[in-house]
Amino acid sequence: MAKKILMLAGDFVEDYEVMVPFQALLAVGFDVHAVCPGKKAGETVATAVHDFIGFQTYAELRGHNFILTASFDQVNPSGYDGLYICGGRAPEYIRLDPKVIEYTKHFFEANKPVAAICHGIQILTAADVVKGRTLTAYPAVGPDIVRAGGNWKDIPVNEAITEGNLTTSPAWPGHPAILKAFFKLLGVTIGGV
Repeated sequence: MAKKILMLAGDFVEDYEVMVPFQALLAVGFDVHAVCPGKKAGETVATAVHDFIGFQTYAELRGHNFILTASFDQVNPSGYDGLYICGGRAPEYIRLDPKVIEYTKHFFEANKPVAAICHGIQILTAADVVKGRTLTAYPAVGPDIVRAGGNWKDIPVNEAITEGNLTTSPAWPGHPAILKAFFKLLGVTIGGV
């Protein structure tokens, strides 16, 4: 039976940060349940493309529609082997849903593998699960990690940090690193990983 991954997303999730891990996890045989509070399987979330084009911060452009594969209200976190938290604008507001916090805490209490990228770390800080941990995020989220008692590391955008059951990366250029680490946490070996 395939391992099941819960993937948290929402409207204006970063396009690459939902599409790439979703497809990569499927490609190696995981059963991925992408969910969004208030939405059901088959519904979509709008994605945003974040890119650096000469401003002090990223520009946000409209991306694709991403089709959700499971219904949020039917999630039972104990039935999942790992949690993947996508970045973009979505974490800013889906962390306000008590179930998102409950689901996230479950994975830490059960010591199951968790991956979070970019602004997805905002969900971790809201769930109060970063205290004493070393992790990374998009630099604008660094102060949130510190205030939540974590140790934020500013690392190159194409790298990831893994500590215990948690792997994090600053942004989508880190997909190879964070996915490799997440696969390892899940007990999957690919190409000598």
